Amino acid sequence: MTNNDVLRRIRYIFDYNDTKMISIFAAADAEVTREQISNWLKRDDDPDYKNCSDVQLATFLNGLINTNRGKRDGEQPKPEKKTNNNIIFRKLKIALDLRDEDILEILLLADLQISRHELSAFFRRPDHKHFRPCKDQILRNFLYGVQIMHRPDEADDDSFQWGK
Repeated sequence: MTNNDVLRRIRYIFDYNDTKMISIFAAADAEVTREQISNWLKRDDDPDYKNCSDVQLATFLNGLINTNRGKRDGEQPKPEKKTNNNIIFRKLKIALDLRDEDILEILLLADLQISRHELSAFFRRPDHKHFRPCKDQILRNFLYGVQIMHRPDEADDDSFQWGK
C-alpha cells in the first residue's frame, strides 16, 4: 500500500475534512497546507497528485496518536524516516487504543482470520526471530474492518475501492 492510500483510507474512515487533517499534523508539531493535503489525496493519475513521503505519513500517524490519546510528557517521538506496513499498523493500533483481541475482531469483520501469534509477530522488533513483515493484504483488511466498525452503513458501498 502506498502512503497516499493509507492517508486516503484513514480520512475516509473517520470522515476527516481538510481542517481536521491539518490539525492532526499540527498535533505532531508539523505544518501542512490545504493544498498539500489535497494533492496527497488525489488519484494517482491526476496531474496535481503528489507522493506523501514516509516522514509525512509517520508525522500524520504521530499526530493521530496525539489527537486521540493526548501528547505524552517530555520529548515527542520523531517521525520515522522510513515506514513500512508494520510501523503503520503499530501506530494505528496505538492511535485507536486497540488490544490484540480488538484487532483480531476487526480483522474478522473483514473476513480475515489470523491467530494471536501471527498478529504478535507484526509488532515485534525486526531483529526478533519471530518477527514477520506485515503484507499489504493484512493492513488493507485491517483498515477495511475499521471502516466497517466506524461506517457500517457504507461498508458495502462500492464508492470506495478497497482492492480486495
